[in-house]
Amino acid sequence: MISRLRLPGSDMPRDVLVLAVIAFCVAVGFGVLIPVLPVFAQSFGNVSQFMVGLVISAFAFVRLLMSPAVGPLIRLLGPRTTLTVGIFIVAASSAASGFAGTYAQLLIMRGLGGIGSAMFTVSAMSLLLGAVPSTMRGRAAGFFQSGFLIGGMAGPAVGGLLSRISLTAPFFFYAVTLAVAGVVGLLLLRSGGLVEAGHGAEPPRPLPQVLRDPRFQAACWANFANGWNSMGVRSSLTPVLVVTVLGREPTWTGVAFAVSAVVQTVLIVPIGKFVDTVGRRPALIGGGLIATVGITAVALSPNIWVLIAAMCVYAVGAGTLGTAPAAAVGDAAGGRSGTPVAIFSMFSDVGAIIGPLVGGLIADAAGIREGYALGAAMLLVTSLLALRMPPGVPAGRPAPEEPAEEDR
Repeated sequence: MISRLRLPGSDMPRDVLVLAVIAFCVAVGFGVLIPVLPVFAQSFGNVSQFMVGLVISAFAFVRLLMSPAVGPLIRLLGPRTTLTVGIFIVAASSAASGFAGTYAQLLIMRGLGGIGSAMFTVSAMSLLLGAVPSTMRGRAAGFFQSGFLIGGMAGPAVGGLLSRISLTAPFFFYAVTLAVAGVVGLLLLRSGGLVEAGHGAEPPRPLPQVLRDPRFQAACWANFANGWNSMGVRSSLTPVLVVTVLGREPTWTGVAFAVSAVVQTVLIVPIGKFVDTVGRRPALIGGGLIATVGITAVALSPNIWVLIAAMCVYAVGAGTLGTAPAAAVGDAAGGRSGTPVAIFSMFSDVGAIIGPLVGGLIADAAGIREGYALGAAMLLVTSLLALRMPPGVPAGRPAPEEPAEEDR
């Protein structure tokens, strides 16, 4: 029965569903920490806002440093083993963070979790791109992203409830959800993708060729711009915009983010189909333009209702920029290839780390609304770079049959 498991109403291979379930577990666990991590850090006393931010940034910073080593690690251990080990490292880090007795211990434990996060992120995307032919990569990326989106919506609510038990309960819950995800990956994922399974997917291309490919270049820039805006500027400036400029309570920020997340989740599967049937190039061009309009409208919103509508528009563009670039990387790299995926992932991390800092500096010097401007310009550049991509839809092979049990 397990060997014939399929996504409902689709012809996607089983690995896509398994990876989406793992993404959901990871996102739920990560989300439960959002309400409590800053408060827990401050509970050690004499902890400034900068020190709180350092705890949050340490995870992403260490993940960025670790990413270049993940490609060789995947070649050594295989993507499934790398993914599983990475998840268990983050689980151990989360549990250790819950036992932290000082601020320094919390900072170190959170930072070490970034090692496992890099291993999971790169290996999961490598497995995903290798699990399907080129004609399905957009839909597969959409399914995978939907797991993160749904988990990300549920996580903060669960974290709020767990915080009533104790400030450390969410850390242990996160460790448990990650352990579940690791076991799921170890038991249900195949050890390799189409190439290893003998189904004739295109072989990986040499790295220098990939780096020169306009598809890969456009995808990396799109990931950088999306990280800068979605995980950076939008998250750091919008809460301030809502309270100080629009004069609303902080709860309205949660409402705006929740509504836009629902819109993105609902549309992510149709977006994936568009990427596969119409093409990566028009998806990146359109996604960049829609996201540019959306984030600009967020900055210029005269009231909370326009801001919520603008956030929904941006969600459409961000969803496209979270799907089409991954498919383009798979096309450029020839299916599954750890190092190009690691480079692609690093662009998002760099954008997420630098975006809030530069956006904050611009906001301090010129104003909150102006803090969004550079990010909007980067999204517009995404559309311009996508014009260099080849037109058309990749001519891939049909989806493979699941391999026999002895091939697993």
